[in-house]
Amino acid sequence: MTELTVILQRMEQGDPHAANELLPLIYDELRKLAAQKMKREAPGQTLQATALVHEAWLRLGGDEQPAWDNRGHFFAAAAEAMRRILIDNARRKKALRHGGGAQRVNLDAFELAASLPDEQLLALNEALEQLMAHDARKAELVKLRFFAGLTNEQAARVLGVSEPTAKRDWAYARAWLYRQMNSA
Repeated sequence: MTELTVILQRMEQGDPHAANELLPLIYDELRKLAAQKMKREAPGQTLQATALVHEAWLRLGGDEQPAWDNRGHFFAAAAEAMRRILIDNARRKKALRHGGGAQRVNLDAFELAASLPDEQLLALNEALEQLMAHDARKAELVKLRFFAGLTNEQAARVLGVSEPTAKRDWAYARAWLYRQMNSA
C-alpha cells in the first residue's frame, strides 16, 4: 500500500492531520504533470503550471478534502479538475475575443491540452462530453492522458485496467473524438 493510500484512508477515518500531509505528498507529482504540460504551451499563455496545480487543489476541496477511495480515485478527480480549469480558461479567452471559427483537427498532433488553441480545446471538450455519454471509461482515459499528462501505463493503473486494454481504449477514443470533431 502506498503512502498516499494510507493518508487517504486516514482522512476517511477522520484523522485531522492527514489532510495536511496530503498536499506535500502529491504536490510534486501534480506539479511535474502540470509543468510538463505547460512547457509546450504557446507563448503568451497566462495560465502557469503552479497556478494550474493550485487551482486544481482548491477545486478538489483544498484542506477539506473529500473521502478518496484510493490513489486512482484522487488522480482521476485531479485530471477532471485540470480539464475543467483549462476549459474554463479557454472559454474565458474565447469570450473576450467574441467568436472564432471551427477548424479541422488532427488528434494525433495533440500532445497535451494546454498546447491547443482555445477553439480546438473547446471542440475537444464538447466531443469528450459526448464520448463520456457513449463510453465513460474511454473518456476518463482521455482526461488522464490528455489533460493530466499521464502515460498509458499510469492511466491504466488509475483506471484499474490492463495496459493493453488502455492502449486499445486510447486508439478507439482518439478515432472517435477525431470523427466527432470533424463532423461538426
